[in-house]
Amino acid sequence: MHIHFIAIGGSAMHNLAIALHKKGEKITGSDDTIHNPSKFRLEKYGLLPEEFGWFPNKITKDIDAVILGMHAKKENPELLKAQELGLKIYSYPEFLYEQSKDKTRVVIGGSHGKTTITSMILHVLNYFNKDVDYMVGAQLEGFDTMVKLTKENDFMILEGDEYLSSPLDLRPKFHLYKPNIALLSGIAWDHINVFPTFENYVEQFKIFINKITDGGMLVYNEEDKILNEIVTASDKVIKKYPYKTPKHIIKNGITYLITRFGEVPLEIFGKHNLQNLEGAKWICQLIGVQEEDFYEAITSFKGASKRLEKLAENNKTVIFKDFAHSPSKVMATTASVKEQFKDKTLFACLELHTYSSLNAYFLKEYKGALDKADKAVVFYSPKAVAIKKLEKVSEEHIFKAFHRKDLLVFTNPKEFSDYLMAQNLENTALLLMSSGNYGGLDLEQLTKKV
Repeated sequence: MHIHFIAIGGSAMHNLAIALHKKGEKITGSDDTIHNPSKFRLEKYGLLPEEFGWFPNKITKDIDAVILGMHAKKENPELLKAQELGLKIYSYPEFLYEQSKDKTRVVIGGSHGKTTITSMILHVLNYFNKDVDYMVGAQLEGFDTMVKLTKENDFMILEGDEYLSSPLDLRPKFHLYKPNIALLSGIAWDHINVFPTFENYVEQFKIFINKITDGGMLVYNEEDKILNEIVTASDKVIKKYPYKTPKHIIKNGITYLITRFGEVPLEIFGKHNLQNLEGAKWICQLIGVQEEDFYEAITSFKGASKRLEKLAENNKTVIFKDFAHSPSKVMATTASVKEQFKDKTLFACLELHTYSSLNAYFLKEYKGALDKADKAVVFYSPKAVAIKKLEKVSEEHIFKAFHRKDLLVFTNPKEFSDYLMAQNLENTALLLMSSGNYGGLDLEQLTKKV
């Protein structure tokens, strides 16, 4: 097949392009700009466009399929040409379903933990050389790409994002996969720019449950009150497998699972990660991995990229970077680090970077999110608010939202960087939470401090 990607440089899009190239398909693509690591990786496989921009002359009748990235606009000239020629246009998730409709589809959904749970499952399967197709939202140790597609594999493991599919397809991605086996980790309001009310957001998960194939299976976190309610209320003909935080202890900064096979040491920690692990264990068992084997493999799992990623450590200081940005993730991550390092000062730095987190109305959802931190800082860029065309957010909005009198708020990247570099980090667990980079914070310089 000749498959053309409109907006090939996206994190998910370029990985799918590489996966299809490896499968033997002819791949072309365009984008107005491409940054590393996408640029380097596309170049490595000979898929980097010769020049950036949109070129309608690339769109010809010999193209079998066009895959449209979320980054493209409805008026994209290549898209308009493809529509004019009557070519088959897919969104990213729609095409993944086409590639996996004859396989057993395992879809991992939920407001938080999707990437980590999917990564855990793939780590365990890889440990035992069990070959599956997959799509995951982070680069994993031991995996060349974030997407793998074959003709022969029986299973497809899919991270099920609830965000929209494409500029033309406004359905949440995870509605398109029609899982045979599904997992839901929990529900906490997110993507306010797409789902303006909590009720509207919750409705997407009800729809997802109804999309599970008849007789399929749903693994779900029963400790999440909202999720438990909608799963219990669902009359969908499926098997339901609830899970909760497994028994564990912390000794000398290491978390151990308490199992019938004895104590199992872990590289990861935190209640939310232990819940993620328990969900991953259920999925692995449902696709043929014995419980004892799961424990053997999971001890070497170090975490997904940017999820409680340890940047530096000595005997007095540890620095973590985490992708946490939504209120529930910030609260869970902060609590986890405090529990793991009770004898250290927890210094938490949060960047408000997404549409939701910079929304003056949504900010109230952050109440108490940083309460477990001994010292707390919030950074946001008024420029980012302006670029996203949102209502102006003031420092007063931030203080009122977090309900914390000793909170420090920075809006200038240099002032924040200078402040952080000047801090004494002895006997400290420093936690940097952001989906951005604090306006250009030099992490290498920071880690050199320890």
